[in-house]
Amino acid sequence: MIGIIGGTGVYEITEHGNDVEKKVIKTPYGNSPEISLFKLQDKDVAFIPRHATGHDYPPHMINYQANVWALKKIGVKQVIATNAVGSLKESIGPGDFVIPHDFIDFTKIRPSTFYDNRTVHIDVTSPYCENLRNHLISAGEVVDQGIYVCTEGPRFETAAEIKMFQILGGTLVGMTGIPEATLAREVEMCYASVCMVSNYAASISPDKLTIAEVFDIMEKRKHELVQLIEETITNMPYDGDCPCQNALDGAEVI
Repeated sequence: MIGIIGGTGVYEITEHGNDVEKKVIKTPYGNSPEISLFKLQDKDVAFIPRHATGHDYPPHMINYQANVWALKKIGVKQVIATNAVGSLKESIGPGDFVIPHDFIDFTKIRPSTFYDNRTVHIDVTSPYCENLRNHLISAGEVVDQGIYVCTEGPRFETAAEIKMFQILGGTLVGMTGIPEATLAREVEMCYASVCMVSNYAASISPDKLTIAEVFDIMEKRKHELVQLIEETITNMPYDGDCPCQNALDGAEVI
């Protein structure tokens, strides 16, 4: 089964599937949002709305542990995530799709691991699955590689913070990518993200940042985003020999 974690503007992907069934999964971290199970290009797909239906939860209040655990519990091995982001580079503008290869974590208060009671040091040298990344890159017009800077939110970043992120080598800034990516690695699922640039970050943009522009660009580009995901799912194998699915080998102190 292939999992899709949908961010802003991607909820409509279930309309492209057949035989849609909805489930709420109980996890040790609470109940998941309503997951849609359906067939897409003859493959079993599970779609989970990251913010819950109706965009109920802001980024810092999302139950990332429950979301990822629920997908693992129902048999998902590969996850395609979507994230709305701001650009830290003038060469990457609103409407562009970026497939990140690395991240910098500036979150503060989020539960970030499944292993509070065991000593597990998961390797995130390459935090996004290279196999999934390659399928996404070959499925459409995207920017290959980018460093995703994740902030706590829910506020937008200051101009000084954006300058710091640029100095550190960041490409994109968002609020939802972490700990989602590392939690997926901890339960041995392949994970890659499609980041849709919705705006230029603070001080790069000449205008005041608003959430309205995020939703506006998502509305304009959501059909292309869904098409990119569909094309990826069509061409990717269900499973495959991938190091992500053996991520715990050598990671635990016994």
